[in-house]
Parts: sequence; structure tokens; C-alpha cells
Amino acid sequence: MTLANYRQRFFIENAPVRGDVVKLTDAYQTVIAQKPYPNAVKMLLGEMMVAASLLIGTLKINGRLSVQLQSNDDNAKLNWAMAECDHTGAVRALAGFVPSDEWATKTTSDDAFAMLKGGVLFISIHPEKGESYQGIVERVSDNLAECLAYYQKQSAQIPTLIKLATDDVAAGGILVQLLPQSKEDKDNDPDLWDRLSALTTTIKPKELTDLPADELLYRLYHEENVVTPEPSGLQFDCTCSAQKSAAALVQLGHDEALQMLKTHEGNLVLDCGFCGAEYTFDKKAVDELFAQ
Repeated sequence: MTLANYRQRFFIENAPVRGDVVKLTDAYQTVIAQKPYPNAVKMLLGEMMVAASLLIGTLKINGRLSVQLQSNDDNAKLNWAMAECDHTGAVRALAGFVPSDEWATKTTSDDAFAMLKGGVLFISIHPEKGESYQGIVERVSDNLAECLAYYQKQSAQIPTLIKLATDDVAAGGILVQLLPQSKEDKDNDPDLWDRLSALTTTIKPKELTDLPADELLYRLYHEENVVTPEPSGLQFDCTCSAQKSAAALVQLGHDEALQMLKTHEGNLVLDCGFCGAEYTFDKKAVDELFAQ
């Protein structure tokens, strides 16, 4: 495995089981370099990026899937966080947080999740064709993987295992699902899911972040007949553009845009939180937007 960012699909031969392994390195590093995130928020963003990359692999759509957290408490130190992946493998993520000394004692993604202070976890699916869908994920714990696995089991009625991990260098995860079984499937291997569940729970976080997918799968399921197609590449990508920034100014209205120009001494700079790109508008550019 030579890709730095990838999703590796796998199957158990002659069994109704499918799964994916995701690994993100430089894509993860690009995201956490955009802001001075506390360590716990970095860990959470890494897990959310991996989760979005795993979950979109379970769908047969052209479009994008996002995992989002939104606080409903004005005193929360984590205001919101989101990560998304589309069918081309483009990933990105961003979070809003309140700087605080409290973050110094928070070291894990679970710690960051807890700092949301209540709030809502949800999954949004946006197909290129058809209607968008948003599902609320019950917070059964402050562990993202546990919440998402519970959601998959309840909403799709598909038993699902999800494990996520992040360190300073990489983010990784695995998703395993038991597809509908025929009577013959159950008779041939009645303890299949119990066996795979027990094996999957032995994964250590460092294995998810450090091991290539083929080695990870061998360590876990070397007594199973695992089939692995070619991996799919993932990459950091952003959808921002000068045109979208201009459209945002148009929504403000001409008078408001001119007032902002005055406040910023004649040059209005809109920056993208995802990738750091900057789009500059002077008075001439703003006037041209509203002359169209």
C-alpha cells in the first residue's frame, strides 16, 4: 500500500460481510494546519474525516456525505465541527472552538466531543441528483465511533462495527457490516458475526493509524478468506472559489458590502477556513458585482 490517503474495501469470501479501512495522513495534516486547534479538537476532526470517508463508501451515490456536530449551549468550548467526503474521495473538515485553558487538560477525541456540552450529531447526505437527507445521530456516548455504529444499526438495520483513531501524524478507521443473511448463510456459519465482532474489538488505536490496510486486515482476520479490490485514493480538496466568495457578497447587498469595504480600508478579503485561500475585493470589484 503506497497511497498516503485511501479507502480499502474488503469482503469475506462466501459470507455476507463487507467493510472498509480508511487511512489519512497528509490530508489530515492539511486540515489541522489551518487553525491553532487544541489537540483534542485535532483528534476529533481526524476521526470525523475518517468516519465520513467510511460512511460514504456504504452508499451508492454521486454526491457528498458530511458528519457534523453542533452545540446548543452558549457556554460550550466546542461550538461546532464538520467533516465531509464526496464520491471522488475529496475530504475536508473544519471546527469552531473557544480558546480556553480547559483545552490543556483535554487530550482525546472523546474529550473534545464532551466539550460540545449536549448539542447534536448528525449525518447529511447530498446526492448530485435527488433530494438531500439529514439524519440525527443519537449520542449514546461521547465516542464518535460508538454513536455512528449505533446509528447504522438503528437506521439501516445493518449490524455495524466502527473503530476510529487519530494521533499527531495520521487518522485511520475501519467499518465492518453484516449484510442480510439467508437461512443458508446462517446454517453454514452461525457464529460469523460474533466471531468478527470479537476480532474487531481487539484493534488497537495505534494499529489503525500506523498499519497499512493489508497488514491490518491480515492481523485481524487471517483465518478468514478476505478479498481486497484495488484501494480508492482519498485527497484533501476544497470547493471554495472566487465565484462563491463573490456570491456571498451579493447576498449581503451592495450597501453592506460597501460598509465592509470602508471598515477594511478599501480591500475586503474573504478567506476560506477549510484551505486558507484568500479572495480580495476592492471597491471596483464590488461595484462590478452589483452592476451585473
